[in-house]
Amino acid sequence: MEQQAYRTAALQMIALVRCAVNGTVPDFSETGEPDPAALLAVCRSHDLTACTAYALEAAGRSDAAFREEKEKAVRKSILLDADRRQICARLEAERIWYLPLKGSLLKDWYPKLGMRQMSDNDILFDPAARTRVREIMTELGFSCSHFGSGNVDAYEKPPVSSFEMHISLYKPDEEPQFAAYFSRRTAEMLLPDSDGGYGRHLSAEDFYLYFLSHAYKHYHHGGTGVRTLLDVYIFLRKFEQTLDVQYLRRELEVLSLTEYERETRALAQTVFSGKEPDAAQQRLLDYYIFSGTYGTVSHEAANRLQEFEGSKARYLFRRVFPPMDWIRRNYPFFYRHKALIPVLWVIRPIRGLFCRFPKLRAELRGLKQDGIQASPQSRHSEK
Repeated sequence: MEQQAYRTAALQMIALVRCAVNGTVPDFSETGEPDPAALLAVCRSHDLTACTAYALEAAGRSDAAFREEKEKAVRKSILLDADRRQICARLEAERIWYLPLKGSLLKDWYPKLGMRQMSDNDILFDPAARTRVREIMTELGFSCSHFGSGNVDAYEKPPVSSFEMHISLYKPDEEPQFAAYFSRRTAEMLLPDSDGGYGRHLSAEDFYLYFLSHAYKHYHHGGTGVRTLLDVYIFLRKFEQTLDVQYLRRELEVLSLTEYERETRALAQTVFSGKEPDAAQQRLLDYYIFSGTYGTVSHEAANRLQEFEGSKARYLFRRVFPPMDWIRRNYPFFYRHKALIPVLWVIRPIRGLFCRFPKLRAELRGLKQDGIQASPQSRHSEK
């Protein structure tokens, strides 16, 4: 889709989503009549089809594709809830502490079922019980697609259930500042649920800190989409009046997220309260619009180029000759057999050219920066 057409459809999506979460009826005389195909494509790229469908229904617009997307989102939410209750019940029975994360909580703060679409559910649990949790998940009918390396084990069960079971909030070598902060503070952040069992929850402030750090991780890599802004708006609408502002200011400073939080909060509240963004906010909004839910390869390349102070030569050198810690994480065989690393330098570019050419082409577009926008905000997580 041509860039301006995409932006137009995205702004119409935002206007419809704003109506859906605020309980108002869309006025198409203000937004213009959307192109159904373009609107659907943009909504899918931001995981906002169900929310948009609710707005279209409120306006008396019946669209089969949007209705189907909404019904799928509602069904998936119900199935994930049922499976999560089963998992948590088993963890309770086994006396394993657990903490539901992110979207599994956020979705309940949206006005209607299915509005907040999810690809999976995330649960943090006692790392000492990792092997037992795999047995429990298998007994519940899940298949394990990833186990034992990193901090997340992945489980799937037909027709739609996908769970990521975390032993920590970050890997030690992922976003080091965030990893160190949450590793140091997770134990004190875990608050027992009121029933006296093994369920845990975070305070609203700590939930917000973790959510923001996770959003920023995506933001300064490949980008993150409009749904992130909507999550911020929904969270603040529920908790803003009761948040411990002094605590948040102090911890955001520790995380180097003060500016990111301020700009993101202001943009979310501007966009979803129906105010007009100023020029700086519009530039920031465009970055969210053209990122999609999980970011793009082009944005990631443009952002990484910033880290090399715009030097494409340094960027390309690092891509061809990655550092040892990267090789250790991604190619452990070559890390163990360091004499063979020159072979890796040869096969990676060839593999990219023949096996991952679309991704490679997008990365090169990001380097050329021909219309590809890098993150408007600096990398606040690094001092």
